[in-house]
Amino acid sequence: MSASTRTDGLRIPETVTAVREHFESGATRSLSARIRHLHALRAMLTDNEAAFEAALWSDLHKSPAQAQLTELNVVVAEINHTLRHLRRWARPKRGPVPLTLLPGRARLVSEPLGVVLVIAPWNYPVQLLLNPLVGVLAAGNTAVLKPSELAPATASLITRLVPRYFPQGAVRTVEGGVPEATELLAQRFDHIVFTGSGAVGRVVMRAAAEHLTPVTLELGGKSPVWFDNDADLPAVARRLAWAKFTNAGQTCIAPDYVMTTPDRVPALVTALKDAIGDLWGADPRAGREYGRIVNEHQFDRLVGYLGDTDVVIGGEHDRGERYLAPTVVTLPDGGRAAVGPRAAHPVLREEIFGPVLPILPVASAEEAVTVINAWDKPLALYVFTSSPRIRRLFEQHTSSGAVVHNAALVHAAASGLPFGGVGPSGIGAYHGLYSWRSFSHLKPVLAKPLRPDTLGLAQPPFTARGVRLLRRLMRHG
Repeated sequence: MSASTRTDGLRIPETVTAVREHFESGATRSLSARIRHLHALRAMLTDNEAAFEAALWSDLHKSPAQAQLTELNVVVAEINHTLRHLRRWARPKRGPVPLTLLPGRARLVSEPLGVVLVIAPWNYPVQLLLNPLVGVLAAGNTAVLKPSELAPATASLITRLVPRYFPQGAVRTVEGGVPEATELLAQRFDHIVFTGSGAVGRVVMRAAAEHLTPVTLELGGKSPVWFDNDADLPAVARRLAWAKFTNAGQTCIAPDYVMTTPDRVPALVTALKDAIGDLWGADPRAGREYGRIVNEHQFDRLVGYLGDTDVVIGGEHDRGERYLAPTVVTLPDGGRAAVGPRAAHPVLREEIFGPVLPILPVASAEEAVTVINAWDKPLALYVFTSSPRIRRLFEQHTSSGAVVHNAALVHAAASGLPFGGVGPSGIGAYHGLYSWRSFSHLKPVLAKPLRPDTLGLAQPPFTARGVRLLRRLMRHG
């Protein structure tokens, strides 16, 4: 494939122009068109479940159950949630009118933004491409999709299916790598959704600035865990192991490191070992439920972490298979606990994005808060405690995209909650109503009758009495 073509032969500028012309025709604006497009997207997934399962197995060694749980079901649930609420979201809302503009009436009318570009990562190549698309279509927009070239089977499947289910061109895809993404970003869009690393997020934001295009950036980072729930240790370990090692740890909201007090570390390690065995068996490589690392570059990076740590669980690896076992490491004494670029150990300096879980001993929950606040705001924070005081401590004294108590990962499946980061972990949010808000413009429509002409009070010539009355009315709020 050349640097600027799609599978149907259109060049990238022509593709974007075609999608814009379809939007400007008005074909996507009606509520019936939006509902029809959502049904088409759902049919694309449900009619082709076996093909999606096969593609995800090829790209990431995801079993059919994992493909359903973490990819297909999440998007179908988002579509169903949106269809249930779409008519209410789309209904114009009455807006407030101040005393100075009475008698007048105001409405808030939502309108689509236009053409939205969705750039997806490789780790959840269906969910993170199509979940934003649900809101894009529900709001009446058209879309250009850029699936990840690092999940080629899934990207190819989606590119083949989209013209079949969106034959009029409300959605189009562009396959390829960095050259295609770069050319796409040179085009004018009305919104860009990007999920991936902070480094590439900065590139996207710079490109968007050229056209003053708003962005939704979901970037990730080091999502921390606090643990002190000794009474429920087996349940905690199982939830923690599941969240960390699902998709071989290649999840932007996976627990990145665990903080606990030194006396709790041995028991936590033992419980995690038992949980890993329960979930994936004594040899995860032999089963069908444990994933693989996406490519050799990522594999080499992850294995490189192991040399500077004490591997207490796992560590087995095979480059030919891109297999890295669920691995838990503890860290030699390096002084003050820290994460980020100044951390003593490489595994704590950047987002791990793989099946390596460090346990970082700290003196107390208060010190854990200090560690979290010393670096970038994380995309998610997980707190395993039975203490209401400790829960409040993390809620009130840290900032993150989300806080989840006694679980991890699960908030991404809650269509009624916004999903997004804060600061370096992301800009904006989507899911459900929050997708609707992100991909719509809420337009005020104000009607002011010509009679009676109450605006005369605000027009010259002014009288002292009129100014006093106007001041009273305006300051009323």
